[in-house]
Amino acid sequence: MMKAIGIIPARMGATRFPGKPMAPLLGMPMIGHCYHRTRLAPGLAAAYVATCDEAIARYVEGIGGRAVMTASTHNRATTRTAEALEIIERETGERVDVVVMVQGDEPLIAPETISETLRHFADPAVNIVNVMSKLRTLEAFVDKNNVKVVVNRNSDALYFSREPIPSPWKGWEHLPRYMQTGIIAFRRDVLLHFNAMQETPLEQHESVDMNRVLETGGSIRMAPIDAFTIGVDTPEELAEAERRLQTDPDLARYLPR
Repeated sequence: MMKAIGIIPARMGATRFPGKPMAPLLGMPMIGHCYHRTRLAPGLAAAYVATCDEAIARYVEGIGGRAVMTASTHNRATTRTAEALEIIERETGERVDVVVMVQGDEPLIAPETISETLRHFADPAVNIVNVMSKLRTLEAFVDKNNVKVVVNRNSDALYFSREPIPSPWKGWEHLPRYMQTGIIAFRRDVLLHFNAMQETPLEQHESVDMNRVLETGGSIRMAPIDAFTIGVDTPEELAEAERRLQTDPDLARYLPR
């Protein structure tokens, strides 16, 4: 049976929104929402928060969660996740088959969406699964904080960009407008191999680490969802996430009123 775990990379020093993992949403730090939604995901054996910040680790452990202290030198969530995986395996003495990375700024993600990534690994050709959601407005489509993705007929990623792709030069309403979310699942060895590789030019130009996989000949299965998602990068997006959380059906599963 496949053993899958969730790892949530988080740090206080985010360039665009310092301290955002501990920013409150309905009285709970954002990282708390992400942790609870990950631990509730069916099919995951355990959930961990990977961080270099004592404040985050203390909070997570204070709510009964598990924190893994990682190096402060990571500038990619994936490399922090890979280090955490190695620490977890060393401390538990158990090998993991699949790691689902859940970014610590995705407070609206549903537990079942996290689990949705797991079924794709029944296909032995699939090594990485990344959830993508629809971009519903032109403003969101052109926003460089949102990473856009285009896919082939098998729903495998062709390219990731902070620019609007496909190009809206002939109009945008009819386009397949998809945004990469921070929910990415890896087979164990693929994640560790990714971590050992050097950053690639297109990864650096776009500041999108999954381009490293595509540039080096790998493939990424994109899993589309209809639900609205938001990666919080600004205080304005934090306010939008809080507004939407008020009517979120999963909230009562971990934050009773």
